[in-house]
Amino acid sequence: MTRNRLTFVILVSIVVFAKDALTQPRRDSVAVDTVRNKYVPTGIRAGFDLLALGKTRFQDNFNGWEVQGDIDFNRYYLAVEYGNWGKTLNSDSASYANDGSYWRAGVDVNFLTKDPDRNMFFLGARYGRSVFTESMTVQRFDPVWGLLDDSFYHSDVNASWIELTAGLRVKIWKIFWLGYTGRIKFGLSTDGSPDMIPYDVPGFGRTDKETTWGFNYYLMIRLPVRKPPPASAEK
Repeated sequence: MTRNRLTFVILVSIVVFAKDALTQPRRDSVAVDTVRNKYVPTGIRAGFDLLALGKTRFQDNFNGWEVQGDIDFNRYYLAVEYGNWGKTLNSDSASYANDGSYWRAGVDVNFLTKDPDRNMFFLGARYGRSVFTESMTVQRFDPVWGLLDDSFYHSDVNASWIELTAGLRVKIWKIFWLGYTGRIKFGLSTDGSPDMIPYDVPGFGRTDKETTWGFNYYLMIRLPVRKPPPASAEK
């Protein structure tokens, strides 16, 4: 009788151990799948800068545009911006013009993680780079020849800088969104020639300041690529 009881206890122990061994990998697999699902993108958002279009329309010395896109990885958003920028500046004795393109890339961190519409308040960072041409003409007076024009031209100027960003993204209707981005720009590096130091960099601004700021106001659409994970998976 005692031997039968011992055999029964051993069999029950083996069954319980086997059950735990079989179910534990499944639990781990579910946990891994949940984490992976959490960081799979749910949508792609793209838009254009309304302020750049407004400046082009109403400012005689500016011509430009900018487009923007981002994709979410849970609360982290990979963001890319691309634009074109041209400026003309004139005074009584000099004229300056530049034209070129720029891009920025970086990451935004969303702090509204429980918003059902996925609205955003974010902080982030960008790396920016620009390639452009610029020209300048300066008038000077010579005692013999009178007024003379000195002209300078520089093509394929390269510049890079760093930005810290903050802003909002708000869903206004179905797939349409509005949002703004404020930028603090610093760490500018250029390869201007000795006879003409770059004065204005597309995407950055004037070079006579170590730190400058910028502001963009975007109209965007967001195209979903999958349903967001359940709220419990985002905690």
